[in-house]
Amino acid sequence: MWPNPVAFEIFGRPIYWYGILIATGVFLGIYLAMGYARRLNYDPEMILDFALLAIPFGIIGARLYYVVFQWEIYKNNPVDIFKIWQGGLAIYGAVIGGVIAAGIFSRWRKIKFWDLADIVAPSLILGQAIGRWGNFFNQEAYGNLVTDPAWQWFPFAVYIEAREEWHLATFFYESMWNFLVFIFLMWYRKRRKRSGDIFLLYLLLYSCGRVVIEGFRTDSLYLGPFRVSQLLAGLLIVFSTVMLVVRRRKVELTSENVLLDGEASGSVYDGERAVSANEDEALESTDDAEKVGPSNDDEGSMPMDETEKRGTDDQEAQAREDALKDKEHALQEKQVLQDEDQKD
Repeated sequence: MWPNPVAFEIFGRPIYWYGILIATGVFLGIYLAMGYARRLNYDPEMILDFALLAIPFGIIGARLYYVVFQWEIYKNNPVDIFKIWQGGLAIYGAVIGGVIAAGIFSRWRKIKFWDLADIVAPSLILGQAIGRWGNFFNQEAYGNLVTDPAWQWFPFAVYIEAREEWHLATFFYESMWNFLVFIFLMWYRKRRKRSGDIFLLYLLLYSCGRVVIEGFRTDSLYLGPFRVSQLLAGLLIVFSTVMLVVRRRKVELTSENVLLDGEASGSVYDGERAVSANEDEALESTDDAEKVGPSNDDEGSMPMDETEKRGTDDQEAQAREDALKDKEHALQEKQVLQDEDQKD
């Protein structure tokens, strides 16, 4: 007898294993996210606030995604759109809804979007890994028919009572892949170099698994001749790969420019020091000339008259003033260069 999808009842209302597993994934995810938020110097309570926004957005996104590609089922009975307990949720729709919620929340709380995405990425893939076992109890999300008795065993295949057939246990494959991605992200987050890398790796790795496993399923959503999940997974693989490469290259170029600017600043600073030294020497020469006074080597020369003396004094005063201004300007430029070196 296959496990009952109903775990128990409360006041006559059935409580399904699927809901219990999803709730378990949510609570574990919140716990993990709060711990990582603390490590990144954010208030852990922020995650509870974000969950209150992200969970409804995720459910709405998952339902709308499914309804859009299964509109033929709901167009004559639109009220059924709200009956989510009957099934019909798509994980990619939940991710899209969660990303929208993260964008709103990061603006509202004035935090980095990429930091928030990194915080929740491991929690998200863990929830997906646990939630896939809800498909086990509901006997859904299975793959192609298995006719060879040698392969009719779980977890390679799963027996579907409604069809009285053995099918590939694709929900199990995806669950195991998601657990592996979760383990990798937990390992990598201690080695994170750039904000957003964890989330981009989540998109890349999950999509790599999904694009393969989706090809074995029998209940895929289609857009023309294409499986929607495979198409979206392929696009996310390209997007996340490009983003990771571009962001890494951008950081490398920035580091190179900072190094070059530092070397150039050092050269300019040395040049300014030389100019300043020459100006100091010129100023000292002027002061020495003032102390010595005019030359009296020519004994036959006549003393200069009052007008010539006054003109000479004015020229010397102007020379001293110009020299002082030049020295002051050089000192100011020197101070600016020193300040820039300290900032670098």
